[in-house]
Amino acid sequence: MVTYELKKAPGVPLYEALYRCIRGDILSGKLKPGEKLPSKRALAQNLEVSKITVETAYNQLLSEGYLRSEEKVGYFVEAVERPAAPERESKNLPAAEEQKWILDLTANGTEQFPFSVWMKLQREVMLDYGQALLLPLPNRGVTELRQAIADHLSDFRGMRVEPENILIGAGTDFLYNLLMQLLGREKIYAVEEPGYGKIRRIYAAGGVSCVSAPMDAQGVIPEGLQSADVLHCSPSHHFPTGLVTPVSRRMELLSWAGDSRWIIEDDYDSEFRFDAHPMPAMQALDGKGRVIYMNTFSKSIAPSIRISYMVLPPDLMRQFQSRLGFYSCTVPSFEQYTLARFLSRGYFEKHINRMRKLYKNRRNLVISFLNRCPFADRLTILEQDAGLHFLLKVDTVLTDGELTERLSRAGIRVQALSEFYHDSGEDQKCLVINYSGIREDELEQAMDAIKGIM
Repeated sequence: MVTYELKKAPGVPLYEALYRCIRGDILSGKLKPGEKLPSKRALAQNLEVSKITVETAYNQLLSEGYLRSEEKVGYFVEAVERPAAPERESKNLPAAEEQKWILDLTANGTEQFPFSVWMKLQREVMLDYGQALLLPLPNRGVTELRQAIADHLSDFRGMRVEPENILIGAGTDFLYNLLMQLLGREKIYAVEEPGYGKIRRIYAAGGVSCVSAPMDAQGVIPEGLQSADVLHCSPSHHFPTGLVTPVSRRMELLSWAGDSRWIIEDDYDSEFRFDAHPMPAMQALDGKGRVIYMNTFSKSIAPSIRISYMVLPPDLMRQFQSRLGFYSCTVPSFEQYTLARFLSRGYFEKHINRMRKLYKNRRNLVISFLNRCPFADRLTILEQDAGLHFLLKVDTVLTDGELTERLSRAGIRVQALSEFYHDSGEDQKCLVINYSGIREDELEQAMDAIKGIM
């Protein structure tokens, strides 16, 4: 007779333990197809458990196809295909080592997050809302957060926004997918060239057609958008070039949108401008309700916050509620209420001011190092007064690939501007320098490492 030593484990009832033992013997081949199992009474007596425990285990195995029963005869093992054993990796193969960089110019910084303030607000939210935090949420997000965002946009971006036209989501990726459903997958979406490649991939995965939006020194060229129905752009600070679109070009793009096209204004790091206040958003210039404004707190607070939002024109929000209002809000109420207080009590503004000073000093430190390096006369810094990156033009005979490869071998991770082109990636002799996550000691090491590369 089969026998098992059943031990009680936290959260695992005895019938579950017995079920796992019998299933394991069937899969391992210890119990053969057609073999008869002991009766429920006999096995219960042998294992010193209740008959109900054995019956429950047998019934689970029956429902999953491991056993079959014959009335007044008993239980029999079914023929079950056993899973293939996983291939064992050779113990002689060396473990893959993660690349360690002396300097990573692609990573974002997360320093000086105000943990004490955030934790204090979380405790307040827990005490004030209690069980209400477990209730269903409005599909657009909690009113308190939408009102706080509307006030923030009014104060810092020159926008007059009603809270009911704000939609909260867990990351811009989720919001992009909602927009594709709302605007229509038959439309043609234009994305900036060069541009952030992930946006194009999201649209492609969503089943919509993408074309490149050509750019010049003032941003997207309206004349190059004739085949597009939707333009996705970042006029306040373009990545990776760092361009800021002037008001005259913004008005041209709004004229292009007219009464039938849409502009998705991605404003993801507009808070970080060092030479002046951020230019008013394109949405604030829109008189026809054709601009969809999007932003996120992932860049300004921390990537793991995963709270983003978009402002829909009133007519489009009514369409959203009518057609897609069944979607639930994807951000927990706990985080939403906490962020609402972080914004409304001025903590966010203080945090941004502190981080702006930190990043400006960090940018100046990087520029100082570049100016003192042995080949400073072959370097030109472009677009350094906005955002958390700038371009570095390099006078070199090396191709972009050769240059980034040599830097990589020296322990420095950096991307070339040409890597952000989809249609044409010819050499630009230009590097994208993201300085938000670097430290001074890393710069010192990097300076020694790059001697002799160019």
